[in-house]
This record gives sequence, C-alpha cells and structure tokens, in this order.
Amino acid sequence: MPEAELCLLFIRPLNGIPVRYIVSGSVAAILYGEPRLTHDVDFVVHLRVTDLDHMIRVFPSPDFYVPPREVMIEELQRQQGGSFNIIHADTGFKADLYLTGREELHAWAFRNARRMDYCGEPVVVAPPEYVIVRKLEYYREGGSDKHVRDIRSMLAVSGEEIDRAAMQDWIARRGLEEVWQRVAG
Repeated sequence: MPEAELCLLFIRPLNGIPVRYIVSGSVAAILYGEPRLTHDVDFVVHLRVTDLDHMIRVFPSPDFYVPPREVMIEELQRQQGGSFNIIHADTGFKADLYLTGREELHAWAFRNARRMDYCGEPVVVAPPEYVIVRKLEYYREGGSDKHVRDIRSMLAVSGEEIDRAAMQDWIARRGLEEVWQRVAG
C-alpha cells in the first residue's frame, strides 16, 4: 500500500468525527517540502474524554490497536499534553497523537492551520512555522539529521509562504536560536 494511502487510514476516520486535529511532523514537512519515506503520521489533536468513544468507533479493533481507555484518559490529564499511538494492524503503520493540553504553541498552530487536499481528502495541516519549530526541538533532543533535511527542504520549497517573523518569535520563545543557527547556517 503506498504511503499516502497509509496516511489516509488515519485522516479519513478523523475527518468523520467531531475532533479537531492538525497533521504535523514528517507528513507536514513533505507537504511543504520534498517527498521522503516515513513510518508514521503525526497529529496534534484536541481531545476531550467525551471524544474517546468516537476514536474507539472509527479505529475499531482488530483493524487498529487503540490504547485502553484508561491510558488515553491518563494522557488527556497531562497539562502539557500527553500522547498515544494508534496502529493499523495489517500494515503496522502508526499514528502518533499528541494532545494539545495547555501548550501555547499547539494553540497557535491550530489558529494558523492550513486546509489542503491530500490524495483527494481534505486535511488540516499545521503551519510550516510550527513544523519547523517542532523539527528544531526534535533535532535538539535527538540529533537526527532527518529533521535538518526536512527543515531545509521546507525552506527551499515553501520559503515564500513562511512567516519568518512568527517563526523567529517561536524560535526565541522556545530557546532554539543556537539550533536554528546550526540548521539554517
């Protein structure tokens, strides 16, 4: 199954329920930059306990692994936002769901999200500035060059669409100036 279709295994069900989400991570970087392989799709999701029944319904067992309800509730209770995975059983393709919590950067990303078409399906994508800031954080934490390549690709392909002032503001607020200099230099 092509990678785009694997992402749709998660995008389509989310589009069918009243849950706000944005696509982030490598899939968003691909949409703003150049294609590359990825093994998952990242979502930032605004979930409430009352939304969990919707999630369980649209990602049914045994087709999908969804964590036990208690685990999702525990993650929802984290102030800075927890996370959990949903895995498609047949392919092993995974969705990483990051919960918004009270994270100001996530709230900004939702306010500035972009609507796109992804293989004929509407999708809400995190703004490129958010994706770059998060990739800088991941690079600082783990040092993986894939984040640097994604950032440089986004700057080359979508550079004119990027609000440099907003991006620089978030880079400063997150203490990422040194990492940005290494990546952008």
